[in-house]
Amino acid sequence: MKRTRRQFIELSAAAGGALALGTTSTTLFAEKSVKPLRILILGGTGFIGPYQVRYALSRGHKVTTFNRGKTHPGELPHEVEQLIGDRTGKLDALKNRRWDVAIDNPTTLPAWVRDAAQVLKGNVDRYVFISTVSVYAESKQGPDENAPTEKYEGPDPYKERMEAVRASGFKTYGPLKALSEKEAEKWFPGKTLIIRPGLIVGPRDETDRFTYWPARIDRGGEVLAPGTPNDPVQFIDARDLAEWTIRMVENRETGIYNATGPAKPLGIGGMLDGIKAALNSEAKFTWVSEEFLAEQKVQPWSDMPVWTGKDDAVARTNISRALGKGLTFRPLGFTARDTLAWFKSLPQEGQSHLKAGLSPEREAEVLAAWKKTM
Repeated sequence: MKRTRRQFIELSAAAGGALALGTTSTTLFAEKSVKPLRILILGGTGFIGPYQVRYALSRGHKVTTFNRGKTHPGELPHEVEQLIGDRTGKLDALKNRRWDVAIDNPTTLPAWVRDAAQVLKGNVDRYVFISTVSVYAESKQGPDENAPTEKYEGPDPYKERMEAVRASGFKTYGPLKALSEKEAEKWFPGKTLIIRPGLIVGPRDETDRFTYWPARIDRGGEVLAPGTPNDPVQFIDARDLAEWTIRMVENRETGIYNATGPAKPLGIGGMLDGIKAALNSEAKFTWVSEEFLAEQKVQPWSDMPVWTGKDDAVARTNISRALGKGLTFRPLGFTARDTLAWFKSLPQEGQSHLKAGLSPEREAEVLAAWKKTM
């Protein structure tokens, strides 16, 4: 279960996306910043990057992105300076330039941090590394920022490639992220901000991890709901994460922060009910036990997105530090409606082949089997 969860988090890092247009929610805290900053975003065209870009621009900052120019080219605002290169040795565009802060979005491999740092050291005042709660080792309690992280066991991590990480079933994803954090702190001591998000959701999330639920509930009828309504879930809208990251940059914050939500504990039942209410759906939930789902080989996280079971400590991650630094959350209903609106804007192929969750046929099969036990 845990490895599957990491796989989906990794997919979110690879998923492309630009700012969704025409959605129901609005950007929070969009007033101009007091002091404009020169911000370098490594990546910038993936899932959270475009939200960071547009929010930073709305607050008066100057933004430069660095990427391969292959993910959603041409979608960034014209005010953005776009540098083309590659984290695997093609960093010349970053040389002899200066920025106030660099935000590193897509890195999994510690060599990527090391190589970029060798170019940027002395030319950026602060370094923001977007990590993941998958760095945490197994525990029975919700981890805070002081909890032990995964240890890497494998070949030379500085020779690892993403192809090898994928081939391992993403078993090395969390440990490599933990090493990348240490690499950032090594090169920028006292100047590093490490943000550890949980499940990132919202419009333009091409992994369909959260999207499955608004799409399924909007379809109506009998919906298979996993476990019990009180089983904990955590997630954060990509826009909330992006906007908070920029505000942390403005405040010159450093250190390590867990970044997921909501602000108060939420069960899977509350999440599903909130989505149903936001969509004015008449769907009816049938709760199926965790044990029966295991017998049916229905997996938490992948087959039943967001849900990780009743005992998963990572769904109780402590976010008190981030809340103390102003992390805010738009209402669940906004995220649900915006996500569904984006989903319905996709070509029919994208709507009919979700990358997460059960197919209608499989859901009906499991429900039928469950009812035979009643």
